[in-house]
Amino acid sequence: MNDGAMSAIAFDLGAGSGRALIGELVREEAGGAKLRVTEIHRFPNDAIQVGKHLHWDILRLFEEIKRGIRRAFREGYKPASLGIDTWGVDFGLLDANGELLGNPYHYRDPQTDGLIDEVAALIGKEELFRQGGLQLMPFNTIYQLYAMRKAASPKLDAARTLLLTPDLLAYLLTGKQTCEFTMATTTQLFHPERREWNGELMERLGIPPGLFLPPIQPGTEIGPLSAEVCEELGVPPIRAIAVGTHDTESAVAAVPADGESFAYLVCGTWSLLGTELPEPLLTPETMEAEFSNEGGVGDTYQLLKNIMGLWILQECKREWDEAGTAKDYGRLAAEAEAAEPLRSLIDPDDLRFYSPGGMTEKVQAYCAESGQPVPKTEGQIARCILESLAFRYRQALEQAERLTGRVFPALHMVGGGIQNRLLCRLTASAIGRPVVAGPVEASAIGNLLLQFIASGACADLASARRLVAASFPLDRYVPDGKTSLQAKYEEWLRFRGSRA
Repeated sequence: MNDGAMSAIAFDLGAGSGRALIGELVREEAGGAKLRVTEIHRFPNDAIQVGKHLHWDILRLFEEIKRGIRRAFREGYKPASLGIDTWGVDFGLLDANGELLGNPYHYRDPQTDGLIDEVAALIGKEELFRQGGLQLMPFNTIYQLYAMRKAASPKLDAARTLLLTPDLLAYLLTGKQTCEFTMATTTQLFHPERREWNGELMERLGIPPGLFLPPIQPGTEIGPLSAEVCEELGVPPIRAIAVGTHDTESAVAAVPADGESFAYLVCGTWSLLGTELPEPLLTPETMEAEFSNEGGVGDTYQLLKNIMGLWILQECKREWDEAGTAKDYGRLAAEAEAAEPLRSLIDPDDLRFYSPGGMTEKVQAYCAESGQPVPKTEGQIARCILESLAFRYRQALEQAERLTGRVFPALHMVGGGIQNRLLCRLTASAIGRPVVAGPVEASAIGNLLLQFIASGACADLASARRLVAASFPLDRYVPDGKTSLQAKYEEWLRFRGSRA
């Protein structure tokens, strides 16, 4: 219940669920402040298969956001603003009347299969990286739009404006069309050095350059809720703020690091490991290591590696649940803890793990093909996945150090994945240095921090991070010195081959 503290609403939408959280900036008697966060609404976000295509149910998400707003006021809160963060790359198209042209495609839709090589043949891999700054991933917006052009999509021909997912949801709430900077940089169509849309590249690929709006910076006010939304919900016209609308960038804003040089791991369905820089790093070595340069909050760039993450375990669990052997993640972690260590490993970024379906069999097939013992039990499979992720984190962390010339004494882990304490312990041992874990709801917290900075209640990003450190418990994990992992790590590198 609101007790006079300044408050805001964060809508944090992930690939499987969304949530609404109230953030209250509570002033203490000693003159300091703490951030209090309360979840008030949670809802599923399920992909919808329609024929050969996979879609997001965007209008259902819009309805759930309205429910979250209504619930906040009914429970006595008086938020001054709201912000929305989501996954990257996906978008909706609007016609000349501002009407939505169908449900947006899901980033795992198969329409982009094989298009990385096709576009690279047209433009050149090196040129694509220099002009987009991103790891070449099949879900990037550039490939989705190129797929629509190849398919002669009438939606693309009728479109007048492209809005990335959080911008689209904000438009449905306010009637204001905007494009937020951090999301723009996930498209591979935004030039990182010029910091503007890459019209020349769009024209070469048959993508209409006029679809894209000039980007606005995180912390910019979009506008108040529309009169129609206020009347429907019975709420006042609170302000919508363009936060770091890409959830990764909001999560990085909430990393409670002390100082400018730190390494982080945003851990969830995807894992994003990187560091914050003042400018993009567009060297050939960065391209070969398959790192991305994504726009961050506070006029920064994030040099980061996309890693498949807990998606693999989530898919295995879904299959086990459907087969009637449902177990919660705590039970799976306990069974993984009891399983034999380092028995078998996978490359989490092998493309076979990208698409849903048959994940247990894919893990087992990988182990068989690489001459390792095949994991049979759920505990063995879970341990295989978690240990493999820990080794992948070590590799990416060491690559980030080589690319930047920095040395990171610890790794900050944030996001829902840190609730898997076994993964945190395995990561500390794999990287041979401490892991500082917390907060869990990093994306939502970063979302709230940007709203408080926009309102003037919080001075800047550095003070916002100090607020996180003062407000939320942090767990520290140290390497297990009893087990030598070097030989197994070197073996994993060998069967992983030449992949970056």
